[in-house]
Amino acid sequence: MSPNLRIAFRFLTAKKRAMFMSLSCTILGVGLFIVTQATTSGFEQFFTKTILGINGAIRIEDKRQETMRSMAAAGGGDSYFARRDGVKYIEGIEEPQQLMDAVREFPNVRGVSAVVRGNVQVTSAFKTEDAQIFGIKLEDYVRVSDLAEQITNGQLDDFRNSPKGALVGRVLADRLQLAVGDSFAISTRGSSRRVHVAAIFETGYREVDKSNIYVHQAEARSLLKRPTGATFLQISLEDPSRAPFDAARMEQVLDHGVKPWQEREKTWLAVFRALRISTMITVSVFTLIASLAMFNTLAMIVLEKTKDIAILRSMGYERRDITQIFLWQAGIVLAIGAVVGAAFGAGVTWLVGQVPLPINGIFKTDHFIVTWEPSHYVGAILTAVVMVMVASLFPARRAARLEPGDIVRGTAQ
Repeated sequence: MSPNLRIAFRFLTAKKRAMFMSLSCTILGVGLFIVTQATTSGFEQFFTKTILGINGAIRIEDKRQETMRSMAAAGGGDSYFARRDGVKYIEGIEEPQQLMDAVREFPNVRGVSAVVRGNVQVTSAFKTEDAQIFGIKLEDYVRVSDLAEQITNGQLDDFRNSPKGALVGRVLADRLQLAVGDSFAISTRGSSRRVHVAAIFETGYREVDKSNIYVHQAEARSLLKRPTGATFLQISLEDPSRAPFDAARMEQVLDHGVKPWQEREKTWLAVFRALRISTMITVSVFTLIASLAMFNTLAMIVLEKTKDIAILRSMGYERRDITQIFLWQAGIVLAIGAVVGAAFGAGVTWLVGQVPLPINGIFKTDHFIVTWEPSHYVGAILTAVVMVMVASLFPARRAARLEPGDIVRGTAQ
């Protein structure tokens, strides 16, 4: 142990009660910072997983077409030239298979599925509800969604092997009082089909579970009178965070409207981001209190240890040595606070993850969702280091400016 560190430790133990307060606030600041970031990030990531499992990372919906306008050439006469006037979007996908083949050539693409969507009315023996049908090819669709994991009643194989089978959302099935094996009618534009419930799914997103019905694509084409084309292509990515970059490239190359999931869900993502920042600011108050307590404690030590500082300076200690002694005191408190605070934060995070919390709205869970990310611990410790060390620097520099002669004469400031 270096002499400066040994002296710092002795000065520190002379103010046990004050240092304990600084240490306690540092531990609370680090620990609560970790817990709040773990919970807010946990819910955000769970929401993201739910959305990606329903709608995929990217959707290609409409063909993009540049519109032209004829303009008279300068000088009059019968001369005209064409000028770009904007972009027009043609609804739907005209050649889905051709476009799917092109999408598969892009790196980072894990799967692509063509979907035929339409608004319908669903009638059971008890009531009629508005809904949306999604005509899918099952093997393609399970690669771009979590449909296989969302089945709560029945078997996906029953749907796969039944041309007249349908997958019905949990909320819609409850409203229509449908169970697996029950038949119901789907109607639109004067056309009607009778299908049966092959399985019931639940995504946790209420708006989806009360409106979505999945049927085989051939059945959807027949009902909606759309023998060709598709409503949109749904795409899954190996790395969903790259969706904006990949979407921009696809839109440029494929000449279709392409939307990444970050754009579709930007409102909810902004809410989660604001919540994470607000909790970060709130819990940082504990670290701020720790830094103020450290400032006050070191300032008191400077006043009480002026004679000791004079002796050290007389023995040959330079100003930077005195500064180091006082900064070492803050460093000791920070080191202990960071280690114990990180352990405290990890323990509380685990306990919070066991707390029951039934939620069913934008996602479904029965307990608090937490994440375990090193960045939360790094952020908490860095916040504590910056606040406490900055607060400690002022009394440390004041101690270093004290001159032995002034201290002896009693004129030290």
